Amino acid sequence: MSSKQHQVDAEQAAEQEPMMTEAEAGTEAEGGQPDAAYVAELEQKLADAEASAQNEKDNALRALAEMENIRRRAAQDVEKAQKFALEKFASELLPVIDSLERALEHTDKENDAFKAVCEGVELTLKSLLSTVEKFGVVQINPQGEPFDPNKHQAMSMVESNEVAPNSVLAVMMKGYELNGRVLRPAMVMVAKGPSIDTQA
Repeated sequence: MSSKQHQVDAEQAAEQEPMMTEAEAGTEAEGGQPDAAYVAELEQKLADAEASAQNEKDNALRALAEMENIRRRAAQDVEKAQKFALEKFASELLPVIDSLERALEHTDKENDAFKAVCEGVELTLKSLLSTVEKFGVVQINPQGEPFDPNKHQAMSMVESNEVAPNSVLAVMMKGYELNGRVLRPAMVMVAKGPSIDTQA
């Protein structure tokens, strides 16, 4: 093959080789290292992607926490509804219990004519109290106990040497609570210490 033919073949091969674009050429500096501007651009894109991923993670965590709060609140609401569903009904029964207790207090138990009636009322009262206790209704009868404003309502203060000051001297009407929540405070008479005579 002639030298002229070799020259033609070399020129054709050079024409077929793809030309490197200007952008590609810009990505390589001496020693084949990427251009600084190109690296900075990639680093910025990476930082943006990481920030976006972190933001999405934070949003997911917030949504999860909110769902957990909603679930917990719903569970508490259901528990309260179960505990206090009978509150209105129990409150309506309290006057009935009071009436039975008053009937026993004002009936002569020694009188044979009323003895059977008293026993019947007493059994009815015990049965009613036992039934409401099964549903969490508990009687508040604080005779002799320290006065508790959360469960007792002071109707009067009386000087007394029988009990310590600020103690319940007498229960005028018993109170009731349902699963720890006061339905009605006990109406009480509270003892106070004897007044000091300041006169000479």
